[in-house]
Amino acid sequence: MGMKEKFLAILSTHFGKIFGAIMGLVISWIIIAFGVLKGLFVLLCVAVGFYLGSYLDSPGEGRSLISRFMR
Repeated sequence: MGMKEKFLAILSTHFGKIFGAIMGLVISWIIIAFGVLKGLFVLLCVAVGFYLGSYLDSPGEGRSLISRFMR
């Protein structure tokens, strides 16, 4: 088993822990850089942007949203 296969096995086994640790690091960096309220605002904006992006990616529904604003 090569190094790449070992890395992928560890990554697939512990994906949730790795993802959670990275997200904790990013969130803590945002709060340290901007402060608590500004950090929460940034996280809220990211969540809204993610939601809107996933809505636009869904087939059929994204077009109706765009057409509402283009009238």
